[in-house]
Amino acid sequence: MGEKEPNLKSLDDSMPKSPSSVAAPAKTDMAKASISSALAPQPSWFTAKRLLAIFCVINLLNYVDRGAIASNGVNGKRSECTKSGTCSSGSGIQGDFNLNNFQDGVISSAFMVGLLVASPIFASLAKSVNPFRLIGVGLTVWTFATAGCGLSIDFWSITICRMLVGVGEASFISLAAPFIDDNAPVDQV
Repeated sequence: MGEKEPNLKSLDDSMPKSPSSVAAPAKTDMAKASISSALAPQPSWFTAKRLLAIFCVINLLNYVDRGAIASNGVNGKRSECTKSGTCSSGSGIQGDFNLNNFQDGVISSAFMVGLLVASPIFASLAKSVNPFRLIGVGLTVWTFATAGCGLSIDFWSITICRMLVGVGEASFISLAAPFIDDNAPVDQV
């Protein structure tokens, strides 16, 4: 009879809570948590200025890559044969792959399709996945897709690779700028 009654409050605290009984963190809390977990184990060489420099170099490479296919000097012209039977080899992508103007336009459009489809996907994934990890995955896709463009043998292979280049760039475009904005010191914004 000298038994103590169990403390119902401590039992209630030790019981697992159902998802509906736990308050969901606000979106900003989730973003801050993912950013703070991304920055938790910082190596000694890591500084905000170095990260900004890395982001600037990646952004420069993205712009160069984006313009490489679109420039007229690269597009070139198809091979042509005159009525007398003399043929001149084509130049640029149109000459290398014997592309007509429509196919040349499809290659540029494929990049934009990949970019436009993947950007909102990466942005929404950033709420639940570490943004640095997503940028890393995207830049890995971008690297292999860019190499694939260089190794392409026909219209379809370069079109698919250009679409994947757009997917890879989407991770950086949709996540790097908001990351900088969220983490820059207020007095330097």
